[in-house]
Amino acid sequence: MTKQDITDIKHLLATKKKIVIVPHKNPDGDAIGSTLGLYHYLLKGGHDAQVITPNDYPNFLKWVPGENTILKHDTQTNECNALIEKADIIFTLDFNAFHRTGNMETVLSESNALKIMIDHHQAPDDYATYTFSDVSMSSTCEMIYHFIDMLGDTSSIDTNIATCLYVGIMTDTGSFRFRSTTSKTHEIVAQLIEKGADNTSIHAHVYDSNSFNRLQLLGCALNNLRIIPESKTAYISLSQKELQKYDYKKGDTEGVVNYGLSLEGIVLAAIFIEDKQEGIIKISLRSKGDFSVNEISRAHFNGGGHTNAAGGRSLLPLQATIEKFISILPSYSKALNNE
Repeated sequence: MTKQDITDIKHLLATKKKIVIVPHKNPDGDAIGSTLGLYHYLLKGGHDAQVITPNDYPNFLKWVPGENTILKHDTQTNECNALIEKADIIFTLDFNAFHRTGNMETVLSESNALKIMIDHHQAPDDYATYTFSDVSMSSTCEMIYHFIDMLGDTSSIDTNIATCLYVGIMTDTGSFRFRSTTSKTHEIVAQLIEKGADNTSIHAHVYDSNSFNRLQLLGCALNNLRIIPESKTAYISLSQKELQKYDYKKGDTEGVVNYGLSLEGIVLAAIFIEDKQEGIIKISLRSKGDFSVNEISRAHFNGGGHTNAAGGRSLLPLQATIEKFISILPSYSKALNNE
């Protein structure tokens, strides 16, 4: 984002605007944190702002300040479409291609609103008037802090904004342990704590609210863990039947793939989750070092993401998807064994 872009955006935001803020489908902590953080900031600037998510999100995010104001497109379609059609500006956060919003793709692409993208994923589409894209950033929440800083307005960051942004940075960095966590990330987190983010409380809300069924499902997932030593790979699978057995709720499998990656000697980890309602197998991939799961996801599973964290999907049945995954590993054997 250039200095001229910032000047233009400052001019745009100098007067009251109707603004819609949108994250990707199945929003995670970074998506909810960044959209609500920006929402609170725009409200302080006198704007008519509204967060619209494509669908629902995990219960462990249903305490974030302002969460109760969010509209969900899949259940409030007409109201959401009307707001999008009337919007002066649409911010798209934590995604860079409209198809990542599911059924919102058409209404967003047809909207005449000025669009501003803020995102840290690779290979952004060219749909926005103003694009702030930086794959080196830990999270979109970190980028929102930088965006507010570029506007020269970090003094406006209050407890609500700080809390929202902390949520996204914490979750997208795996509690600050991933490679994307830099010294600058820690400096920003320090500023957010100074401005009122209660790090202990936030961590407890997100990570210490497990249900009995969720822990039982984790046990099932770990029982399904398999290792392919020659490819330094581990994978987990969960069938629809297994999800139903443990009364699966959205977000219950969050972070489970990282258990595979935590094994000594493992470079690549995957989880395959059957979703019969959507007719797909959802795939999450994680890696260590320079091995790119973004490349695998884009090439084989209609997805993408970051070097060390990516997602995708398969239209094949669960077992066939796993077999396809195993079959492509020899093509990446040299890269996997170099890590």
